[in-house]
Amino acid sequence: MALALRLLLLGAVALQGGNSRLHSRRILDTVVSEPGPGLPWFRRVVYIDDQVNYIYTSEMQRAEPRPMWMAQNEDPEFWHVRTWRARRFQKWYNASLNALGQLYNQSEGFHIIQTIYGCDLREDNVFQGFHQDSYDGRDFLTFDKETMTWVAADIGAQITKRSWHAEVFDNQQWKRYLEEDCIPWLRNALEYGKETLQRKVRPTARVSDRSSYDGLTTLSCKVSGFYPRDITVTWLKNGESRQQETYSEGILPNGDGTYQTWVTMEIDPKIKAHYSCHVEHESLLEPLSVSWEPNNNLIPIVAGVITALIGVIIGVVVWKKRCPGRKGDGYAVAQASDQGSSGCDVSARA
Repeated sequence: MALALRLLLLGAVALQGGNSRLHSRRILDTVVSEPGPGLPWFRRVVYIDDQVNYIYTSEMQRAEPRPMWMAQNEDPEFWHVRTWRARRFQKWYNASLNALGQLYNQSEGFHIIQTIYGCDLREDNVFQGFHQDSYDGRDFLTFDKETMTWVAADIGAQITKRSWHAEVFDNQQWKRYLEEDCIPWLRNALEYGKETLQRKVRPTARVSDRSSYDGLTTLSCKVSGFYPRDITVTWLKNGESRQQETYSEGILPNGDGTYQTWVTMEIDPKIKAHYSCHVEHESLLEPLSVSWEPNNNLIPIVAGVITALIGVIIGVVVWKKRCPGRKGDGYAVAQASDQGSSGCDVSARA
């Protein structure tokens, strides 16, 4: 088996085409040359969609399930096999660090190997497998399962590529894993955790605006509380998508198991047009649309002032009618028969 090893591009591998939901199983291995507190030299994290399925580290020396639904549905033998596999890779990665150090003429310092591999499955049963490696944050090798060959990212990787091409049996095993073994494991996990992994939570959307220094207005659409993660949010101008003019803040976790995102666009407020935030998500029977209305902040302020002035004027007129006084006096003189009941006794207000 080849000495040098495989590593990660943390970006998800997406299936092209189709609108059905995508599920994935990903194994992420991370190896560091200088471990420290909270940073074991080898860590394996297995994900089902966005949920951690199980973890193995060189400190734990065993595979541990994370969600309760995984612990409840697999027996001790399953976890024994996961531990055995992780320990084999642990030894392999130890040799790989030394090999890569020699390959790139590195004798010391912090270095990191990352590998990500697994499979994606759409609800229409279209699937694909992937295997990607990186070293010190740069692409290293990618496995092409159709040809059972490795694609090198630099000259150093070319040397390893030639060695791995000679490992015909290993390449056949990787192809089998990506095309045959991975999907059944993914299906099982999706069934075990269906209440979490296959749930659908509708998003809410809110639009706002703020003025820019150059006289433009920035429209913002915040969409939150949705699951699963995949969502499409665009600004429309008079019903037409302005995707090329929009900026997305990315999709972030909400902290409650759902997600949130922001999409902004700059407009010239002098140009009259209808703007709306358009949201597409699998939990929605039809797209969600929220229109932006110009924020006329002065209207409620002016209306409030006018209302207050009218109230004051009416109050003064009524008071003067009820409390007639001498011309020129600043205070009304109450009639003897009215004292104590008219409410015109100013001295009582002191």
